[in-house]
Amino acid sequence: MAYVIGVDVGGTFTDAVLDGGDGTVVAGKAPSTPPDYSTGVIDVLGVLAEQLGQPLDEMLANTHHIAHGTTSSLNALVMNQVPDIGFITTKGHRDSIYIMNVEGRYLGRSSEELQDPIGQSKSHGLIRKRHALEVTERVDRDGRIIVSLDEDEVRSAVRALVADGITAIAVSLLFSFRNPAHEQRIREIAHEIDPDMFVAISSEVSPRIREFARNATTIMSTQVGPGLRDYLGELESKLRDHKLTGPLLVMQSNGGAIAAAEAPGNAISTVGSVLTGGVVGAVQLGQQLGHSNIIATDAGGTTFLAGLIVDGDPVRSSSTVINHHPINVPTLEVHAIGSGGGAIAWIDAGGNLQIGPHSAQAVPGPACYGNGGIEPTNTDANLVLGIIPERGLLGGRRALDLDLAREAIRVRIAEPLGLSIEDAAAAIYEVQNAQTGDLLRKTVVEAGHDPRDFIVYAFGGSGPAHCGRYAQEIGVMNVVVPLGQVASAFSAYGLASSDIVLAKEMSDPAALPLDPARVESNFAALESQVRDMLDRQGLHFASIEIEREIDMRYTMQLAEVATPVPRGAITAEMLADAENVFEQRYAGLYGKDSGFREAGVQAITYRVRGTGVLPFSPVLPELEEASMTDASVALTGVRKVCLGVRNGYADTSIYDYSKLRAGHVLRGPAVIEVPTTTVVVPDDTTGTIDRLGNLHLAADQA
Repeated sequence: MAYVIGVDVGGTFTDAVLDGGDGTVVAGKAPSTPPDYSTGVIDVLGVLAEQLGQPLDEMLANTHHIAHGTTSSLNALVMNQVPDIGFITTKGHRDSIYIMNVEGRYLGRSSEELQDPIGQSKSHGLIRKRHALEVTERVDRDGRIIVSLDEDEVRSAVRALVADGITAIAVSLLFSFRNPAHEQRIREIAHEIDPDMFVAISSEVSPRIREFARNATTIMSTQVGPGLRDYLGELESKLRDHKLTGPLLVMQSNGGAIAAAEAPGNAISTVGSVLTGGVVGAVQLGQQLGHSNIIATDAGGTTFLAGLIVDGDPVRSSSTVINHHPINVPTLEVHAIGSGGGAIAWIDAGGNLQIGPHSAQAVPGPACYGNGGIEPTNTDANLVLGIIPERGLLGGRRALDLDLAREAIRVRIAEPLGLSIEDAAAAIYEVQNAQTGDLLRKTVVEAGHDPRDFIVYAFGGSGPAHCGRYAQEIGVMNVVVPLGQVASAFSAYGLASSDIVLAKEMSDPAALPLDPARVESNFAALESQVRDMLDRQGLHFASIEIEREIDMRYTMQLAEVATPVPRGAITAEMLADAENVFEQRYAGLYGKDSGFREAGVQAITYRVRGTGVLPFSPVLPELEEASMTDASVALTGVRKVCLGVRNGYADTSIYDYSKLRAGHVLRGPAVIEVPTTTVVVPDDTTGTIDRLGNLHLAADQA
């Protein structure tokens, strides 16, 4: 038997899902173990092995591969916990990363920040100025070398960085995306001086036009590359010691995995890798359930995430923003706020109750964990409200202390607001639902869609406790909670479901109409690179799928739209069709008649995405059919639960998920207890179990 395992390392918990290939699917959860997250990975794999009734070594010896997603790269960048690195660029262009092309003054800022320019923090330099060095060279916009590289200056720069203790260098030269020769030579010289030096060059990390974004992307990739290399090396060593012979794969932000050995070289591609796992899993499950328009929501211990699937495909973006810097990373578009189960409740200067973005994380955790935490969190509120059972989480393996939860809420929230502890806990629950609903509204409506055309998928350790309410906040009346043991570890299920996805891109700006031969040449070069990378993964693929696209824009605009180009020989007619598709997509994004063809259309960046389809795709096992729809066989009792300020505490039916069968129907208010999560069925809502064990929530129509 060949197992496939997905492992999702979050800020609070590490989740894992194993697919046995024979309908066996098991999930596990263990506390994350910062700063050495590899320990938590081994712990959660041990949980899986225990459920299978096997020693860990035996399970891993029978594992085809492990797909791993981690927030470590993203967290390191967001919190600026990265080592000093060097930066080498073309003479006269060092200050690009400090000037920030003006973009750094508005990218990633809220509307309130934009209206307060004096109060904005401007200290966003990525590296120390003494580590940003210039060398003489020049390549023009067509890739012609007009000033040769001064190799003596390069040697002096590298030696100065080595003498200052630098062990990693980012290289980004002007127009290197058209001709990488000088960057490649700088890397060779750096390795001549210090063979162990980590060197990333922009022509490989981000071969796109626009100097500032390319510089920032290359620098950030270099900042996290060595740490990712060391972490994956340590983890892989531990896995080999436990008899894993199959490959370790690392999830990328584009929704596909890459071999661990390849990941550090383009470490920026792994930023946000965990964020995309749930979206990939939602695509897989949506295919099984016949859902094509899905809002995928993942509420874990630290964050609340939302991604969009339209007509069966996840919404993608060609870039993202980190700490006000534009990052050239093809990614599944996922929105996030700090509103997970461990999000801290607090009162602002105006006396308003706020939730997050700060989190109690795994250590010390919510107050009810008893690990020294004194700040009240969503988890503490849910315990006080009766949503979470007093026996604790993880089937009782994570004990909780109700008295500590009540005390934290009393001191920090209830007394300052003049509320009872119970009302304060209910207020935390209501605010959590409202702000997650706001994020969903932003995700769907601002993308030009009507939420009523979608169904919500809710997963993560804390998501199922809130999903019925935050879906109703945006007018979505139907929710699916993927159970069958995977609700709280659904992102890990997505990782186990992922294929190898690799992308290569290059900028070659030109006005339309394009020369078909030029387009054919660009795509051929990129496809060759993608296929070479797929060959290096060391895996057997059931098939290889190639997709092509061009980022297009109206002349003199900055807004580029990724436009698909079908397979086959490039013709003038095909390119004319692509231009029409661009205009349709532009209108869909920015409004009817917002385009202006008379300005002309430009092709900016070419992209080829190759998917190596793995011969494994986890499928949830089917449940036994219930003999009757009445779910009372799974009823374990009744307890006082508060599901909102207006209703207060009411007798609420408690169900054991393990006793539910396909076809069972239950009415809210109710709570369904799963070993790794808790599901709230609000009042005026019907819950139905399908053949795969998923819970479908349908709110009564007004």
